[in-house]
Amino acid sequence: MGTKGMTVATADIPSPPIVTALYLRTKTLHVEAERTGIVRDLLRGEATREGYVLLLRNLLPAYQAMEQGLARHRGSPALGRLVDYRLDRAAAIEADLVALCGAHWSQGIPLLSAGDFYARRIVKAAEGDGMRLIAHAYTRYLGDLSGGQILQRLLTRSLDLKPSELSFYDFSRFPDLEALKADYRQALDHAGTLAADAQMVIEEGAIAFSLNIDVSCAVKAMLSSGPIAAVTGP
Repeated sequence: MGTKGMTVATADIPSPPIVTALYLRTKTLHVEAERTGIVRDLLRGEATREGYVLLLRNLLPAYQAMEQGLARHRGSPALGRLVDYRLDRAAAIEADLVALCGAHWSQGIPLLSAGDFYARRIVKAAEGDGMRLIAHAYTRYLGDLSGGQILQRLLTRSLDLKPSELSFYDFSRFPDLEALKADYRQALDHAGTLAADAQMVIEEGAIAFSLNIDVSCAVKAMLSSGPIAAVTGP
């Protein structure tokens, strides 16, 4: 039988769920993130306490911006479900910085331009209906629940960090992390179905990964310029 007159109804092909689409779009960037900057050193057990602290300090504004943005959209049918999980990490990061460096950590640990730019991008993503926050929640929270748990074990061994210094990765109030991840993926997928422009969310995911890479590389570059005096313990 010939193909004359046959057409492919591409419009009828369903789009993948947003989590799948984000994974496919960022897969190469995810690999790059693990192979560059301070994150590479952390995963190889080669990072210093100083490097880890500087990374935390430069991720903190991004989490603050994301959590404030999500909270503003608490009433959204899409984003409200994400808020309800209460995965907020900013307070835990601050607690870790205090445990690692003392109460005055902010006076001696610099916020790099890459960290500031990352946070400002999330503030922008929270504008309007805030749907681009889906990409940032995917990038950070699912990462914390997956690779973050591996990183926690590595940091315990390589830097001899105590549980009080690793509360960033502590989700112990949830009895089953695998179930939590599955549920959160479903909530993200549900939010994605309500996005007016799903492709915009997917591209925001690529931006989020790129900004994480920038922060990681900026931290590594800062470390090469000299010691950070504040990273001496509480």
